[in-house]
Amino acid sequence: MAQAKVGDKVSVHYTGKLEDGTVFDSSDGREPLEFEIGTSSVIPGFEHAVVGMAPGESKTATVPAEQAYGRREDEKVVEVEREHLPPDLELRVGQRLKLTDEQQNATYVTVTEMNDALVKLDANHPLAGQDLVFDIELVEIGA
Repeated sequence: MAQAKVGDKVSVHYTGKLEDGTVFDSSDGREPLEFEIGTSSVIPGFEHAVVGMAPGESKTATVPAEQAYGRREDEKVVEVEREHLPPDLELRVGQRLKLTDEQQNATYVTVTEMNDALVKLDANHPLAGQDLVFDIELVEIGA
């Protein structure tokens, strides 16, 4: 039976969980996730877990933070004076914002704390620093 390898287009159903069992994403109720192995279109540890699987096979794989969204980096957390933000911008803790620099490069940040004078913004991916657990079922290997 064929096994998934680099260069294969695959379809998988998955459930992604934190180590405490909290589900952060799932293909349940949706079409399977399709991607080509080796193109870095999914996190490296997920891609690596699919290699060697056969259609119809299921497995659970733990992906360390380094092979997922990386370690949390303190330098990606900044405090901004509220006066430097648009006055009509309504903020709440947990809100995701898209910031664009002069070259139109986008950075996504999360509002983690705020008061009348300061807003703390975190540019780390929300899952950075966390080992992730995936239940994976390989549905199909395509051409």
